[in-house]
Amino acid sequence: MKFRNALRLLTLALASLSSLMTHASACSNQTIQGTYAFTIHGTILLPDGSSLLVDGLAKTTFDGRGNIRQLDAVAANGNLPAGWRLSTGTYAVEPDCTGTFTVSNDPQPPIHAQMLVSQSGNKLHAVVIDPGFATTSDAERIWAPKN
Repeated sequence: MKFRNALRLLTLALASLSSLMTHASACSNQTIQGTYAFTIHGTILLPDGSSLLVDGLAKTTFDGRGNIRQLDAVAANGNLPAGWRLSTGTYAVEPDCTGTFTVSNDPQPPIHAQMLVSQSGNKLHAVVIDPGFATTSDAERIWAPKN
């Protein structure tokens, strides 16, 4: 009798875990709906051979439909422009939890990145893929809409 109860509990636990794993493994644009706090680090390699050390923060909101609104403060070689810079952009998340995003803030050219979604959408990891950029960023969700 104890063996049957233990077997039933184990079966129930595995079925529940399997259901959670299946749900957690499929990502979409809605997976990252909400606002994230990003840290940004890296180097920009300039055409003249010099480089800029980049460090910054961003507060980025993903709307669940592929649109981005971002406030950022990014220092180059320790020089931080006054205030927060507003950017907009687009993003796409694939079912395998990889994705891309583009952020634009005139008059600068757009920045293109690839990202990984982890911890059920609560963390993001990104790398800029534009030539001359060697920058990465990590983010943690700080707000999510209530469903």
